[in-house]
Amino acid sequence: MHQSTAAIMEKQGLVLIAKRKPGGVLGEKWEFPGGKVEPGETPQKALTRELLEEFEIRVTIGKCLASHSFTNRDKEYQLLAYEAFHLSGDFVLHEHSEIKWVNPKEIGLYDLASSDKGLLSKLNL
Repeated sequence: MHQSTAAIMEKQGLVLIAKRKPGGVLGEKWEFPGGKVEPGETPQKALTRELLEEFEIRVTIGKCLASHSFTNRDKEYQLLAYEAFHLSGDFVLHEHSEIKWVNPKEIGLYDLASSDKGLLSKLNL
């Protein structure tokens, strides 16, 4: 089973979501930022790397909050959501067209990627 990660970042009671750039299967979908775990990586290391690559930010990863299993292109995935705490760096968008800090109760109003919808139902936000 392949693993992917998702960062649950909070600031003043709001949670970070990011909108993917147009194109591809997830084009213009909102998501919790993160990405695939590469061979030899822990999920925490993968999430740290992905946030640095996608946003040029440094983070500390906390506990795993939830997981959700899904299938994408006939491959089984496990999406792991971790607390992520912003340490340094300004958000520079490489893979996304925008980010928003939103009220957790309103995240479901956004056009989320299906895997993130499944994860959202398991998070206590």
